[in-house]
Amino acid sequence: MEVIDSKHGHRQRLKSRFYKLPIRSLPDYEILEMVLFYVIPIKDTKKVAKQLLNTFGSLIGVLNADYKQLSQIKGLGNSVYLFFKLLKDLFSRLHLPNECDKKFHVLNNWTSVVNYCNLTMGFQKVEYFKILYLNAKNILIDEEIIESGTVDRIAVHPREIVKSAINHFASAVILLHNHPSGDVSPSKHDIEITNTIATALKAVNIVIHDHIIVSHNDYFSFKTNNLINFE
Repeated sequence: MEVIDSKHGHRQRLKSRFYKLPIRSLPDYEILEMVLFYVIPIKDTKKVAKQLLNTFGSLIGVLNADYKQLSQIKGLGNSVYLFFKLLKDLFSRLHLPNECDKKFHVLNNWTSVVNYCNLTMGFQKVEYFKILYLNAKNILIDEEIIESGTVDRIAVHPREIVKSAINHFASAVILLHNHPSGDVSPSKHDIEITNTIATALKAVNIVIHDHIIVSHNDYFSFKTNNLINFE
């Protein structure tokens, strides 16, 4: 009697669906299930995919899970963590090319910038403050995390931001920080420190284009909401 490998057959059927259908037509668990094929060669990955999504809430939540969190799920270890980290870093690079890409015009790729921030900062458990440094043509020069804090507070020093912008030969900057709570509404302190930084940068002829607060699925633009004093 011929023995049929049911798991192998299921994997082939899922791959065939992926070849024929747009990815939007597949549920998240099937996309994740197929991703796991390449790091879990034998185990039933459908069950693992559903468990990951139930635990972390979404595909982006899964990719942002740290090693300790992933290792609490039976059968997952370093290989899966590294594979997810590789995917996350690859997506980040696609959204926001590094400083070697001299053609990446930040203001013409605003959606990519916001997606990049959501992906890389939105799931952090503490607050981080990042700066994107731009040249006179608004091409990305570099990016830098300049401060980190607690779950709801971060200390930002305008003088250090100005110094760093000058050292990067920046003509303009975009300020970014995350709110781990998920609420992207700016605090009174956020608004005050942003305008203090804007004033300090203006004194050395450096423009602040925006300050963006992100969570894992939302963002707030100071510029769009007229909270930066450009005078």
